[in-house]
Amino acid sequence: TAYNINYEKIEVLLWSRTINAQTLLVHPKNQPQNSTTKTGLYSKIESITITKFNIWNLAFRDIIQAESIIINKPRVILYKKNEKLLNNSNSIKTQILEPFEKIIAVSNIYLNDGSVDVVSLTNNKPIFRTKNIILKLEGILITDATLKEKIPMQFEKYVLVCDSLYYKPNAFYHINIGQISTENNFFKLKNFSYLPEFSRKQFVRKLEKEKDIFTIKLDSANLNKMDWGFKNNRFFFKANSLVAHHVDANIYRNKIPKDDLSKKPLYNALLRKIKFPLQIDTIQILKSKLVYEEEIDFSKGPAVLNFDRFNMQIANLKSGFGLKKTADVKIKVNCQFMKTSPLNVDWNFNVLDPKDSFHIQGTISNFNVVAMERFTKPYINTSFTGKFNKYHFDFYGNDATSKGNATLDYEDLKVKLFKKKHPEKEAKLKTAVANLLLKNDSDDKTKKADVEVERIQEKSFYNFLWRNIAESLKKILI
Repeated sequence: TAYNINYEKIEVLLWSRTINAQTLLVHPKNQPQNSTTKTGLYSKIESITITKFNIWNLAFRDIIQAESIIINKPRVILYKKNEKLLNNSNSIKTQILEPFEKIIAVSNIYLNDGSVDVVSLTNNKPIFRTKNIILKLEGILITDATLKEKIPMQFEKYVLVCDSLYYKPNAFYHINIGQISTENNFFKLKNFSYLPEFSRKQFVRKLEKEKDIFTIKLDSANLNKMDWGFKNNRFFFKANSLVAHHVDANIYRNKIPKDDLSKKPLYNALLRKIKFPLQIDTIQILKSKLVYEEEIDFSKGPAVLNFDRFNMQIANLKSGFGLKKTADVKIKVNCQFMKTSPLNVDWNFNVLDPKDSFHIQGTISNFNVVAMERFTKPYINTSFTGKFNKYHFDFYGNDATSKGNATLDYEDLKVKLFKKKHPEKEAKLKTAVANLLLKNDSDDKTKKADVEVERIQEKSFYNFLWRNIAESLKKILI
């Protein structure tokens, strides 16, 4: 093989057909003299035990064929010339599986207390690392046929547990996971975080076009009754349910970078265009929090929208790949908006609808509009007082337009405008004129407005929804 394998001690027991090797070192045969220019795979292994080996194959074919291999405390470091975890999908097969398959073939692999580090030689920083790995693979089959497949081996059962996983998928973000555990049909992770590599100012300076910055954390997530793999050389993924607890998500956008004028597909189209079968019957996001922040520049601080006690249920999530008919994706949200008021939303759409039609309706109750100051004051130099007793919207739309209506029961609504150059000072004349135009009360009645809005193709679905809401409020209040 391309590797040198050295060991401190080896013991071969013919009667029990067992091989035990102590303190193994694995490194490439073309190892450079200078350790700072190392490339490839290096490993130190406390011990390896091979059980029930085939004496004939060992003696005459130079191959160890056995029932099981038990690997204790392997420490693996892979040095990469670039910052990609894998250069291509075949690298595991050609660089690791195929060479070792020539010298050992086993039905079961048991790995205890392992660790893996993948290090980029360009900056000597980790791309990937994890520790306390426990791996069980049983019923392994590797043949010339399986080596041609996307997953180059077959197995009847697998178990994987690891701690402290770090992964840097690109230059802008890194992932931390406290623990992963998975078996044949379930997957669980704890203490997940998806974090930016830079401060907001640094991140924005690196952006060529306007783009959201995400910060996501969650306590735990479970996938149940999971099935995945390749069929006819095509990846597929199915699960009965995904449940995520205590998600803390922040979405931040700064308006300094130039606009991204590319078309933003609606969710129907995004799911329809996925190139493999994807199906999750139910998704639940429980006891979570979502914060959206938007900032014109860094002078005033961001405008903030808070969604606390956030619970979401999604049913029938599927990609459109290979489907001729499918049920609607149905989404329900209930949360506390701006920490004060209950908000409930029902939203559904069909993945296969070429017009990308959707229906969304929602209700917010007992909303003290003073809470909107964190959004309106830094963004449009405006604050409000008053109360929305109940606001309800009901919109039907597609990729081009939307229609619908909204109703509002409100009282004591007043507006205060501030000077652009001195946002701490009230613009009293503008405030007086605005309050003359504003209808302060709905007079104990529910007022209704019909709306019709054209979609701006380079804006998101949420921009489209907000423009419908803003249009309805303008018609009711002015």
